[in-house]
Amino acid sequence: MRTNGEKINNSGEGLRILIAPLDWGLGHATRCIPIIYALKNAGVTVLLAGDGAPEVILKKEFPELPFLHLQGYKIVYSKSKRSFFFKLLSQFPSIFKSINNEHKWLKNIVKEHKIDAAISDNRFGFYHKLIPSVYITHQLHIETGNRFINKIAQHLHYSYINRFGNCWVPDAKGNKNLGGLLSHTKKMPLCPVSYLGIISRFKKMDIPVINDLIVVLSGPEPQRTIFEKIIISELRSYNGSAVLVRGLPEQENQIILNNNIQVYHYLPADELSKKIQQSAMVLARAGYTTIMDLAILKQKAILVPTPGQAEQEYLAKSLTQKQLFYSSLQENFSLEKSIGEAKKFYNTKQFETGYLNETVIINWLTEIKNTKVLQ
Repeated sequence: MRTNGEKINNSGEGLRILIAPLDWGLGHATRCIPIIYALKNAGVTVLLAGDGAPEVILKKEFPELPFLHLQGYKIVYSKSKRSFFFKLLSQFPSIFKSINNEHKWLKNIVKEHKIDAAISDNRFGFYHKLIPSVYITHQLHIETGNRFINKIAQHLHYSYINRFGNCWVPDAKGNKNLGGLLSHTKKMPLCPVSYLGIISRFKKMDIPVINDLIVVLSGPEPQRTIFEKIIISELRSYNGSAVLVRGLPEQENQIILNNNIQVYHYLPADELSKKIQQSAMVLARAGYTTIMDLAILKQKAILVPTPGQAEQEYLAKSLTQKQLFYSSLQENFSLEKSIGEAKKFYNTKQFETGYLNETVIINWLTEIKNTKVLQ
């Protein structure tokens, strides 16, 4: 179900709902954008929470909405693939501390701002026993690259998901999906699970292609910067017309490359959507939100998974096998070779994609409103 922004009902009128995305890359914040619009269209008073890059992005997209400061998890990647798991493991104490802190924070905020419900995009502690709480994730199955660790990770993940009243999965239900095993697994959480469809902040437009390539960088440091250095080196000898979007909404200093290359630190959703659709090829990380955006826009793309991030490596391999997108490893990456290979792929024109299933959201809002009336 797609509403294109028109106000379809008043199912959420009078409700105050707080949304907080995880600060692990930009994708958690950007995929919340269509959900926020759906809530606004339903008459909900929306409040946002977070810090860092997600705060900058959401404030630019929704300058009129109240924004509350909530400290992020501050997860840092390793510089090498081999030490990725151990680097992440070493941060577990601070991550668990952040989870406990955000849970306490939410308890106070619910009272102070009279919040009726909370929506968390992958923030484990953003649930409340006295109000409806939703957890958004595309990873019902956690992929780590090790089967034994997968089971432990999924058990831990489900232990948090089951503290929420509902779980929303941004993917299509059934065989024609993007997440594969990540979003479609035999063992489901105990709380009700609903599929939101393949969602994106972007809309497909009929516009001419004027650039050969657009590079969209994203993800936590230091891997974002490491990959950027590789890309800049490749672009200096690139003869085609290109756009580089660095994924740094907080940055202001300028970078100048060749005359045929436009460089942006960050672009708002409508401008980025236009730039992507004006480009013949997209080069990006294999982040799930990026993949949903590319599927909606039906773009040819080169996916380069973040080294050591098994989830992205799984997605890149799975989508390459489906002939949807070409993928390449960051190690020994060649722009010229990748573009040549990617042109051979069928791309997402063969793939049926929908838009946000707002029925899930509307039914949830109606249930909350009915419960409030009974109280």
